[in-house]
Amino acid sequence: MSAPPTEPSTTSAPDSRTFRRAFQDLREGFGHRELWLHLGWQDIKQRYKRSVLGPFWITIATGVSAVAMGLLYGTLFDMDIASFLPYVTLGFIIWNLISGSILEGADVFMSNEGLIKQLPTPLSVHVYRLVWRQMILFAHNIVIYVVIFAIFPQPISWTAIAAIPALFLIAINAVWVSLLFGILSTRYRDIAPLLGSIVQLLFFMTPIIWTEKTLEGTGNADRAKIAEINPLYHFLDIMRAPLLGEDQQLYHWVIVLAVTVVGWAVALVAMRNYRSRVSYWV
Repeated sequence: MSAPPTEPSTTSAPDSRTFRRAFQDLREGFGHRELWLHLGWQDIKQRYKRSVLGPFWITIATGVSAVAMGLLYGTLFDMDIASFLPYVTLGFIIWNLISGSILEGADVFMSNEGLIKQLPTPLSVHVYRLVWRQMILFAHNIVIYVVIFAIFPQPISWTAIAAIPALFLIAINAVWVSLLFGILSTRYRDIAPLLGSIVQLLFFMTPIIWTEKTLEGTGNADRAKIAEINPLYHFLDIMRAPLLGEDQQLYHWVIVLAVTVVGWAVALVAMRNYRSRVSYWV
């Protein structure tokens, strides 16, 4: 006797293009902490395998560049080296963290093509791995500032603790930047080299090897406002200013928070619409 016919199910298959799945990817990816913490640390060890100094070559290279630029531009702009060198050094260290997150973020999925196709893990695992790796590099580079600070002491106050939430905000933004540009670069391969050119341009537009007072000294105070157009300047300032003992401006934090909210909104839309396609694009 044949079984009675069953009615077709009215329940549709789960849709991958939902914000719920996007948040689930982020949550599950963060839950794989042991995996991306291990992979991020292995990235650093592998890069300097069989090297005597290991990862501290990163510190040496950054320190030499920062000191050389600080001495050169300090002489050209007739700046006080005791205050200008810590300014440039800290600017270089923070800039390397920001630019590294952007540039490596654009390649985050393409560089992990093998893992994406063979290991069924959330996409965000690769992003967390990248940000963790950048934080390790930052920890190595911040040693340079400690040395410079010992040579040229700065008037640090209790407000220096503001650098902690500033670093947290930079890390949070590094996640959405890597997600967004990683997805875009996977679909459109021109994005990565374009970002490289833009980041290089923004380096010269950001007060790292020059200060706002340098522009004001030209006799046109409006030129100092050029830096305000660059959003990376505000991320740089919220962390550098407290570590140099300088007064902080509230509007820098407001702009950074606004960029964070807008950036995450755009990144979540990209995750909702294209997360499931990345494995085919790579």
